[in-house]
Amino acid sequence: MLELKGKKVLVVGLGKSGLAAALFLRRRGAQVTVSDVRSAEALAKEIPALIEAGIMVEAGGHGLLTFRRQDLIVVSPGVPLDTPELVQAKHLGLEIIGELEMAARFLKGHTLAVTGSNGKTTTTTLLGEILSASGMPTLVGGNIGVPVVSLIEQSTDETWSVLEVSSFQLESTEQFHPEIAVILNITPDHLDRHGSFENYAGAKERIFARQTAEDFLVLNADNARAAAAATRSVANGSVHHHRSSRDNCHDS
Repeated sequence: MLELKGKKVLVVGLGKSGLAAALFLRRRGAQVTVSDVRSAEALAKEIPALIEAGIMVEAGGHGLLTFRRQDLIVVSPGVPLDTPELVQAKHLGLEIIGELEMAARFLKGHTLAVTGSNGKTTTTTLLGEILSASGMPTLVGGNIGVPVVSLIEQSTDETWSVLEVSSFQLESTEQFHPEIAVILNITPDHLDRHGSFENYAGAKERIFARQTAEDFLVLNADNARAAAAATRSVANGSVHHHRSSRDNCHDS
């Protein structure tokens, strides 16, 4: 678990995840700054809550000195990791993690994570409903609209957190470790962000990078690229799951 009290932490990007991360970090005692390329006018709805919480706001661009002065940098999913200020901060040896990675280090209980080029939201919602109906304490969040960091204070050792996770969230993970990981399908998408199909697929596969032999990976045997991930998994519970219908929901 990260030690945050007194640490200087920069949150880059003030989307829904960035705002939630900044407020969480401040509650945990960090000295928080947020930086966003959008103008102060464009951030008019977010800034008052940040100022009230004692968070410094840098709007209208990223200042290199702002990045250099931090102990930790937390990146929102919508911010590319090749942003010049992040690249330079990495070269300086600063720790850079995403909102999903940070939240996962504090989230209690068990995690079931779902990714894929299509159908993530539908599947995540359905799995959350199934677990909840079975009597398990269940939280649902991630790319589905509720930042993972917002689930932390509700989680317990018995909770199952069902998370929709995108390639944008997964590409910056290091210790993220779902006991059950699901890859629905992998088809070309977001190549402008990832540079190539293999980079995109590699980001998706980070969902099981920290799994062990005790964990489970569920794959779609009808999708060749997703099924191929089985050869790179150490999870004894690796399963090929045949889907009988196509979901037209399209997400990252």
